[in-house]
Amino acid sequence: MTQGSKSAREFLESYNPGDYPSIALTADLVVFAVSAGTLNVALVRRGGHPFKGALALPGGFVGPEESAEQAARRELAEETALDLGSLPVHLEQLATYTHPDRDPRMRVVTVAHLALLATDGTVLPEIAAGSDAAAAAWHPVHHILSSNELAFDHQAILQEGLKRLAGKMEYTTVAARLLPEEFTLTQLRTVYDAVWDTALPAGNFTRKMMPHLTDTGRKARAATGGAPAALFTAADRHIHPPLANPGTNPAGNQASKPASKVKGLV
Repeated sequence: MTQGSKSAREFLESYNPGDYPSIALTADLVVFAVSAGTLNVALVRRGGHPFKGALALPGGFVGPEESAEQAARRELAEETALDLGSLPVHLEQLATYTHPDRDPRMRVVTVAHLALLATDGTVLPEIAAGSDAAAAAWHPVHHILSSNELAFDHQAILQEGLKRLAGKMEYTTVAARLLPEEFTLTQLRTVYDAVWDTALPAGNFTRKMMPHLTDTGRKARAATGGAPAALFTAADRHIHPPLANPGTNPAGNQASKPASKVKGLV
């Protein structure tokens, strides 16, 4: 019987996956949260080889009965105790990394995910090491990116995660995903400052964002001596004209040096 005359069942029965090189699949996560005006990322310290003792993004191998997203959620819970099923989170696939030498053990392809955890800007979700992680903690993103100390190609993945978030914040309301459902304009501006590593003028920011927010008619509890601030919500929508990140060059790339505390909003 020729190849063309075989039935689908006969073809699958005779098919040998071992005729092709083995490639393992992993899932990694870039998990962002904002606290005290700082953008943080959840990192683990590896408990075993390779890169024993180095900082890394949480993640691990995809099981035979899992999707990459399912593995990402499981690995995050196992390594950091962060359960995305019980936290206010926005999760999206970031990119797939396929360089043949990205893992010294074997050929490993990873599907990276971007997770945005909502906080009130003061308290980060508690994390704790588990599984094969020796430690787990939140780390300031901009400091980690300048230190170049992450295992595997996780430095590049983290950089891509920041670039994705920073870029989308120019033309969508995704920044609100890092806040409670109801938030003040000051809280929202703090997220922009933290992600873009800048200091945006309050007046310009308010003028440009107001058309894209919904006023709830409620007020936040005032700080001592201050007036109550209006509370807003943000549906997923596009910002037009887009905001301009003062930390990027005209081509839309991150500046070679962080534009720390640069003022301006086009």
